[in-house]
Amino acid sequence: MDGKRRAFPRFYFVSTTDLLDILSNGNNPTKVMTHMPKIFQAINTLYLKGDGDRPAATGFESCVGKEDVEFETPLKLVGKVESYLADVIEKMRSTLRSIAGKSNKVKESMERKDWLVMDPSQITLLMSLISWVRTVETHMKANSLAKCLEAQKEMLV
Repeated sequence: MDGKRRAFPRFYFVSTTDLLDILSNGNNPTKVMTHMPKIFQAINTLYLKGDGDRPAATGFESCVGKEDVEFETPLKLVGKVESYLADVIEKMRSTLRSIAGKSNKVKESMERKDWLVMDPSQITLLMSLISWVRTVETHMKANSLAKCLEAQKEMLV
């Protein structure tokens, strides 16, 4: 089991009993889904599509509130459990990176109230923080922090 934990470090945060269950059911991703909140913080489950023991993951569901993120392309869950879970991490990252890029392109052309609910909350928070930092830096360079404060107040309304 220590070798599996070294291969997939998130297994260090899973109890031995749960890890044994994950490893014994690794060839059946549907059975591994019950352990997703233990493996990934704030992830309830992966959406699986396809029949048989080796379905494809099409997205994931947050366990904080109800938020779904669909992958751009399905990810076939093949190989050892630690291998396909590592692939899931990379797929999550690439999907969120793509959503963030799209969000960054459209946020200035949309009404703020519409933009706030368009994307997953983690992307909205990230893009809001980036926008805030850019605004503050611009106003600091122009020595106009009072205007920055007013601009920030306007965004709250």
